[in-house]
Amino acid sequence: DIKNRLHEITVPTLMVGAKHDTMDPKAMEAQSKAVKKGRYLFCPNGSHLAMWDDQQVFMKGVIGFIKDVDSGTQF
Repeated sequence: DIKNRLHEITVPTLMVGAKHDTMDPKAMEAQSKAVKKGRYLFCPNGSHLAMWDDQQVFMKGVIGFIKDVDSGTQF
């Protein structure tokens, strides 16, 4: 368990949580806030494979994250 070291991550980081995943989405959200340049994406219809079972939300979130990182607007 290295949660106490998440603040050491300095690159933009996207953490994805999903309603039907084995990991609690609230825990993923909290961890995303511990990273200096973290962002959280919630997939309400997703599982551990949200890129497949909540594809539109997942891809929109990933693409938006990449665009924000490239433009420097969010980080």
